[in-house]
Amino acid sequence: MLGHEIGHVVARHSAEQIAKAQLTEGLTGAAVIASYDPNNPSSAQTARMAVLIGQLVNMKYGREDELESDFLGVCFINDAGYDPGELVQVMRVLASASQGQAPPEFFSTHPNPERRIERIQEAIQNLNQCPLN
Repeated sequence: MLGHEIGHVVARHSAEQIAKAQLTEGLTGAAVIASYDPNNPSSAQTARMAVLIGQLVNMKYGREDELESDFLGVCFINDAGYDPGELVQVMRVLASASQGQAPPEFFSTHPNPERRIERIQEAIQNLNQCPLN
């Protein structure tokens, strides 16, 4: 998992998330202002929907960052001489721990463990595509 976290740093995910969040907040703020009518109480619902859509978009970016960090983690773990297949075991533990309790993926900041397992296995098969190779 340390390789995964290093992947977040190397890929500058925090800086990207801040920039994306600021852009989304600006766009949703503009949509809220444009759609809100103080004389029409139901227009507030449109504003809430704009904010919800903005949050869902940012969650999608977060899930993509997690998958990228998984890929980079596989690369770093392999380059350090460890078995990147162990990440699959970690994801299986996460999957069993959240059995039946995880929200649908589009409402989550992280991909479902099953999807992450698939992508980690693909990364292991494609180690020649690691950025350091």
